[in-house]
Parts: sequence; C-alpha cells; structure tokens
Amino acid sequence: MPTKPLEEKTVLDVDGWLKPNVPAILHRYDLYRRWKDTIETQEGGYENFTKGYLRFGLNVNDSGEITYREWAPNAQEAYLIGDFNEWNRTSHPMIKDQYGIWTIVLPPVGPGVCAIPHDSKIKISMVLPSGERIERLPAWIRRVTQELSVSPVYDARFWNPPESERYSFKNPRPPQPNGIRVYEAHVGISTAEGRVGTYKEFTANILPRIKNLGYNTIQLMAVMEHAYYASFGYQVTSFFAASSRCGIPEDLKELIDTAHGMGLRVLLDVVHSHACKNVLDGLNLYDGTDHLYFHEGAKGRHDLWDSRLFNYSSHEVLRFLMSNLRYYMEEYQFDGFRFDGVTSMMYKHHGIGTGFSGGYNDYFGDSADLESIVYLMLANDAIHSLYPTATTIAEDVSGMPLLCIPVDKGGVGFDYRLAMAIPDMWIKLLKHKSDDEWDFNNIVFTLTNRRHGEKSIAYCESHDQALVGDKTMAFWLMDKEMYTNMSDLTALTPIISRGIALHKMIRLLVHSLGGEGYLNFEGNEFGHPEWLDFPREGNNNSFHYARRQWNVVDDPMLRYKYMNNFDGAMQHLEDRYHWLEAPQAYVSLKNEADKVVVYERAGLLFVFNFHPSSSFTDYRVGVEEAGKYRIVLSSDEKRFGGFDNIDLNNSFFTTPMEWNGRRNWLQVYIPTRTCIVLAKE
Repeated sequence: MPTKPLEEKTVLDVDGWLKPNVPAILHRYDLYRRWKDTIETQEGGYENFTKGYLRFGLNVNDSGEITYREWAPNAQEAYLIGDFNEWNRTSHPMIKDQYGIWTIVLPPVGPGVCAIPHDSKIKISMVLPSGERIERLPAWIRRVTQELSVSPVYDARFWNPPESERYSFKNPRPPQPNGIRVYEAHVGISTAEGRVGTYKEFTANILPRIKNLGYNTIQLMAVMEHAYYASFGYQVTSFFAASSRCGIPEDLKELIDTAHGMGLRVLLDVVHSHACKNVLDGLNLYDGTDHLYFHEGAKGRHDLWDSRLFNYSSHEVLRFLMSNLRYYMEEYQFDGFRFDGVTSMMYKHHGIGTGFSGGYNDYFGDSADLESIVYLMLANDAIHSLYPTATTIAEDVSGMPLLCIPVDKGGVGFDYRLAMAIPDMWIKLLKHKSDDEWDFNNIVFTLTNRRHGEKSIAYCESHDQALVGDKTMAFWLMDKEMYTNMSDLTALTPIISRGIALHKMIRLLVHSLGGEGYLNFEGNEFGHPEWLDFPREGNNNSFHYARRQWNVVDDPMLRYKYMNNFDGAMQHLEDRYHWLEAPQAYVSLKNEADKVVVYERAGLLFVFNFHPSSSFTDYRVGVEEAGKYRIVLSSDEKRFGGFDNIDLNNSFFTTPMEWNGRRNWLQVYIPTRTCIVLAKE
C-alpha cells in the first residue's frame, strides 16, 4: 500500500510557526515517500531491504557453500583472491549482472567445510576498462585486521568461526527507559595502562562501574573499523567490521550481552555522515570511479574532515547504509544509535563557516541537503519500524526544527538531539568570566531553550571537551592544583574547594534542568585529571593520554572520589524520581545578586546557591505544593567532599502564601556554593 501524503495540518499541529515552511516540509516528505514506496515495491519493504548483508559480502549456508557478492559496475572483470587460492588472480572469476553486481559461489570442499578457511585473508581483484588491475577489501567485510609493523593498510578476513566458538546471546534487550542517562565510552582508552584496552577488559572492569553509578545506557564510540586510532573512530574504512584493535567480534557481543544482563542498553556511535578517503582498505575509488558510493567531484568531498561524502540518492548506497544499521542491531544486539555529524549531513554547506540564527529559513531554504535529510528519515523510520524500542540520537548543533518528531508527522524521526549549546556555554563561562560575573538569566535560558515536544540530551561535557586542545570542566576549574592538592592528606585549598563544589553543582543543574536525557563522557564523572590525546606523530605515538586513570578515583586518599560519589547519587536520585521524563522545570527564581536559582521538576524542589562567598540562612523559596519537605540530596555532604553544614534530618514546612509565582513558600539554609534537593514527605 502506498505511503499516504503528509497533510499540512499534521505539521502545524506540531508547530504552527512552521506555516511558511510547510511546502518545503511536504516536499521533503514526498521525496521520502517516493523512496519508501520504491523500497516496498522493488525490495519487499524495510524487512528485506535492510538485510543486504545477507546477500552482499561473504555469506555461508548450512552446507558450507560460500556466496560472495560485490557491487562494482565499472569493473570489466572481477576475481576473488586470498590465502585460500594462494592469491591466484584468475582462478576464481566472478560473474557480473545487469546492475553491476558481481557474484561467485564456492562449493564446500567437504561436508560443511568451507572452501575458505576461517580468519584467512581475502580481497577482490578487478580489471578496469583501461586494463588496470586494482584490488580492494570486500565492502561488506565483517572483520579486518591491521599489522602495523608490516603496513598500516588493513587486511580483510573471512570471519566464520566454528559453532563452538560463536557467541550465543543469553539476555534480552532491556526496555527503553523514559529518562535516558548515557555513559559515553571508548573501549580502547578504558584501561589505565598505556595501550589499547579490550572488549573483554571493558566487560569485566568498566560495566560494573557504569552500573554502580546508576547510568542506564552506554554509548560506545569508535566501534566501526577506522584507519587511524587518533581519528577517535571518525574515519571509518570498513563499516560492517567491529574494530579489531579491541578484540574479536565475539568479545564485543559478550560485552553487549553482559550489559543487557545488568539492565544497561548499548548504543553505537554510527558514522554515516562521511567515510575515510582511503583507497586500498576503504570505499574510495572502489571500482576505479570516484562516484560509486560517493558523489563525484567537490560534492563528494568534505574539505574540513578530508573525507568522502555518500551519495544518498543512490539505491545501492541506501541499501548499504540502512543494512549497516540493521546489521549492528541484529548481529551485535545494539539498542540503537547516536548519529555522528548530522549537522554536516543536513546542509549543503556542512555547517562550515555558517551560524544558525534560529530563523526557519536557515533550515528549509536552499542550503538544506534534501538527499541527506531524506536518508535520515528513511533510516529512523526503518529502525523504529523494525525495532520499536530502539533509540536514535542526533548530533546536531543547528537546532533543526522537527528533527526529533516522528517521520509520519513531518519530522526527521530521531528520539533525541544532543543539547550542544550547553557545554559551549560552560566553557565560555569558565574561560572568560569570574564567578561573580555569571549571568543566571542567560544560564537558565540556555538550559531551558529547547523545542517543545522534541527531546534533548543535556551534558556539561562530552568527548569533544576532553580532547587535547580543549580542557575538561575539572581542568578549567582546578588544573593549577590537580597534580598537587587532590589528596585528603593535604589542606583543602580555595581552588580545589571551589572546583569540587562547582563540578557537582553544574552537573546537577544541567542534569535536572537541561533536557529529557543526560550524558557524561567516561572519567569526567570524577574529574579525570588529564585530557585525551591519542598516539600520533606529534606526541611520539604515546599512549600516556589515551587512557583513563581509574586509580585516582579508586584511591581512598584522593578527592576525586567525592565527585564520583556525587555523580552516582545524582543518577540514582533521577532513577527514583524520574525528572528526565517529567515536563520541563518551572523556574521560580534567578536572583542575580544572590546567585541563587530555584526550580521544581517531578515534584522535587531544587535550590542552588552559586554565590562565591555568601551563605544564606532562612532563605525563602517558592514551591507549588503545600506540605512537609525533607532534603534528599545535598552537595555539602562529607561523602561528596562537602562540609556537612546542612542537617539532613531537618523537615521543612510550607506557608500558604504566594512567593515568586508559587502558592507556598518555605525557608532553607543554603551555604555558599551548595545545592540541595527537597522532596515532599
């Protein structure tokens, strides 16, 4: 049945201000509808279309027969070569069909015995119209390895372990949380040692930390195989291969299954915004042309990232990318995706040298890249149709309206967007403003300025702020003394006292006010003492900064534990009261002189005193619901590095009189640089 056209009323019911842009929204929906109907009529719908990995690449049936298919229309001849045929370039020719798809079938060499041994090396060898012979790694290959001592170029491997060595999933996917608390992690840096960490080490050592802290979702970076470790995973060469730096595919499956057993969901940081320009082990110039998977010429190149850009108007490219998503959902049991570089995808200018005023013409004018937007609509629609509990997150700095609205309502279909303006605001404040210059009207505006009905994931800092060249929040606050004054055996200095206090307060403020989800990059929860810098020429290929120093948070004599303890308490409190799934907070006070912010969300009363020197006794704050209140979290507790100036056993009774727009008030003691959360008994 053809997809129904989108009605103007459906769009305006979401946002009436979109009326001048409805024609553009209906037009892009029609483009999406055309693609969806084509997939339905020609491919049997999303169910079949997204299983391209079962048709392309190397697949084995029960008898041990191998079928290999590759799309390379420019090639005149093609051959499968490898260890199995001693790299003979003519012994295993492939047959080309009318669509430019090459096929070869290798019968078993014995009952259930494949002609290609497990984990042996293979390539496709092609002869071009010019007579030139080129060799490439299979585009759909599921395992590639690197022998850096020999060459940086990857080898393709035929991954077909015996049944006894295949990982079998034991645990069901956890249900989708309404309030998503994301722990952003990179397996390779998750060891304290100067080397690449493994999937198995992450499973044994890091998953329990994440669970104990109270996060419910892990976002794994740098899983899709990438040419250069220092690219942080963003120069993908083999899209279907999980990074071999960290172990074998079975180890990643075990990691995800173990996380599921702990009630943790796992998202993949997926890079479909661009691809590595590598030729010998990437997709670039795959069949000798520059326009197979990518646009030809300048349109197919990203100048800032020095990478190639996909042609999302190509049927086979859509099959490749949408099957890539399905593959990770099926083969590895991921629970969804964080889409990298969405801003770059959605605009022809890729966001380079362009600001976004917030005017709707920025989003629906000539600069909108409809091919890319329609791909994102198809991808989200397919994922959510096939996996109703899947989660998709967009990394978008532009503020595109309808980004997180379902496709059938005119949206792009993401569940969440990253609130990228929030970390930028904190960095500017910490870098350029003294504490008494903080403008809380602007801070609160930035934290609450999000589109109604579209969910945001708030964060103070992600991996971006941890990288060398920038500073983490802890570094901005305390870097002068983090190497000398973080021991409880030394006197508490003003810099460390301020740093730990603000580190806690900023996190709770962002967590409870900034969105419908929260994200933290691993190590930042305890104020990791150093930045992140991968081995590269500029640092003599050192791993010194490409690791996480868990030892500093595990050392009971160091003060990092206080920030870690507070982060855990914050996550567990949200799990108890569910403020992330509650309507946006009601902010009743932003007092610039006192530096006090007060708001209510999910029945909780949040009170922050950011004043650098003044404490306030019997400070009157408004609250809507009358009753008896008690403190359920205080940043001033000893276990959080505070001074225990607040009596947690006190009860607070409301007085029925309007105050700051609320029906009742109560009085609290709030010391300098302290925040408290109160709940009604």
